[in-house]
Amino acid sequence: MRLIDQIADRYVDESIKLSPGLATFLGVPGFEDKIDDLSPAGLAAQADLDRRTLDELRSTEPCDEREQVAKEAMTERLELALERYEAGDAHLSLNVLGSGVHGVRQLFDIMNIEDAEGAANVVARLNAVPVAFEQYADTLRSEASAGRVAARRQVTEVASHCDNWNGASGDDFWAGLIKRVTVDGEPPTGELAAALEEGAQAARAATATFAEFLRNELAPVAPEKDAVGRDRYARASRYFLGAAVDLEETYAWGWEELHRIETEMARVADRIKSGADVDEAVAVLDADPEQTLPDKDAFRDWMQELADATIADMADTHFDIPEPVRRIECMIAPTSDGAIYYTGPSEDFTRPGRMWWSVPPEQETFSKWREVTTVYHEGVPGHHLQVGQSAYRSELLNRYQRQLLWCSGHGEGWALYSERLMEELGYLDDPAIRLGMLDAQAFRATRVIVDIGVHLELEIPADNPFGFAPGQVWTPELAWDFLRAHCRIEDKMLQFELNRYLGWPGQAPSYKVGERIWMAARDEYKERKGEAFNLKQFHTDALNLGSLGLEPFQAALKRI
Repeated sequence: MRLIDQIADRYVDESIKLSPGLATFLGVPGFEDKIDDLSPAGLAAQADLDRRTLDELRSTEPCDEREQVAKEAMTERLELALERYEAGDAHLSLNVLGSGVHGVRQLFDIMNIEDAEGAANVVARLNAVPVAFEQYADTLRSEASAGRVAARRQVTEVASHCDNWNGASGDDFWAGLIKRVTVDGEPPTGELAAALEEGAQAARAATATFAEFLRNELAPVAPEKDAVGRDRYARASRYFLGAAVDLEETYAWGWEELHRIETEMARVADRIKSGADVDEAVAVLDADPEQTLPDKDAFRDWMQELADATIADMADTHFDIPEPVRRIECMIAPTSDGAIYYTGPSEDFTRPGRMWWSVPPEQETFSKWREVTTVYHEGVPGHHLQVGQSAYRSELLNRYQRQLLWCSGHGEGWALYSERLMEELGYLDDPAIRLGMLDAQAFRATRVIVDIGVHLELEIPADNPFGFAPGQVWTPELAWDFLRAHCRIEDKMLQFELNRYLGWPGQAPSYKVGERIWMAARDEYKERKGEAFNLKQFHTDALNLGSLGLEPFQAALKRI
């Protein structure tokens, strides 16, 4: 009997009961009129489930190698989740990208809003927003009473996000949501239309109330200091990577990697215009009408065309892509905070995987050369292939592995590895596209330096290759100067990125460090296989393990 798989499947069932939002993301019906319990009791219930499941896992022997991988993967994730819960790291959930209120708002992006049942669920869920936001406020109050509060910067920035959802940035999310609801292709009328409007008003009022709570109650007791310190950072780093790394060595490697990338960027810039430096080459590309798209609709259509063409080219050649995974939808998100993200397919694939682009209101044009590798990162061979393939492989992976298990270092590391892979396969031979990839890689390398440096309050190396602030201790202000010197991103978006690093320690470096570990895993696999090495087979073997922490991933891959 496959006892590990049974434990995993029960865990998914129990998790869905505790989290209606999870059910929505998985496409499981029957929960779309509800929102998760975000109170201390709700968090405790999830921790209790994790604890009970861990006890079962530890006392159960796997029946074969496949179950051994599943046990190792699940144990690693649950142990770290519990460790962070018991250490009181829950207050770190209040940040500009991954807070409880962001999770609630994003639920509405993937709901069915195109028939009477969907419209009724939207009404019910809108009316549940006030309770959910008050529960989350109770959790933050409880944490604050124990002396655990996110930095003031995060508190006030999340309050600003709430303002923007309520229309401060020009677009009222709640009003826009109910305008998109249809029944049989037509806008709702009568009682349903009135109920939607009342629900939107309730959600809008709750959002305003939560913003007031943040500013008036939480901000006054929040620390000014952004750095979380070594202990909390080490826990966060292990959680996001699924592996323990030497933080000082990784910090030093970040400097080396950024220097390597920028040296290569200079060579590519000269190919774009002889004698040009990188900024001059960027100016040449930005002035090229062939590299520019005029509006967000044209940008979405271009993303969709590129994503579809890449899937068609990759399938049956470089990857075995299951038929349902060959469909992806490129979407403009209904918010304007600048975030780019991917949402996986529903469990039955009736809702496809989607690539979302949240466009700032001031952005009018889009550069193709900058974003080709972003499509590869979010689509195929990046997140869409990895997540979609895991969701499809029911003959290899249990339900927890297919639907719940996610490790940022593994997933984001694969997405960055995918960008490098496309270079290896010849898809980035155009110097413009290659410069875009290198620019994105440099951006990810700066994250490693800044994130570790600021949170551990490290010294900037006296002999750093850029001559930047030698010997000074990292501060958010120095981080801003460093990001502006090495990242070609609009100031508003770059400020959002810095706030993200300051409030979500350990997550941003998981991209580049995850890629580093993926590359090392491939090198080990290639050396071990010798003449029998086949790149397509490596990808098949690696992806068939599903998502898992990078330490259990490396261990499992070595057994293949």
